[in-house]
Amino acid sequence: MSPRVKTSVPDTESPAHRCPYCSRPFPASERLALHKGLQHHEDIEDAEEDAFESAYLAEEDDLQTYRLKALAALILVYFGFLIVYALEI
Repeated sequence: MSPRVKTSVPDTESPAHRCPYCSRPFPASERLALHKGLQHHEDIEDAEEDAFESAYLAEEDDLQTYRLKALAALILVYFGFLIVYALEI
């Protein structure tokens, strides 16, 4: 089972987008495209599949950027502690 994308639309607001297959509300069209590609991949049309692929690749790029930033932060913290330790000896 694939992990679900967590989205929520407050009860006081009307959803900007709604899945035509299961009526689930989504605040953004990219989230709707990801949902359709992951949950309704047998039913989607070619245009919806293209939208899913572009949303998936954009999200993958964002995740890769986040991973690189997190790695850089960990390296900086590690070397920061190493320098502090070296100066205290």
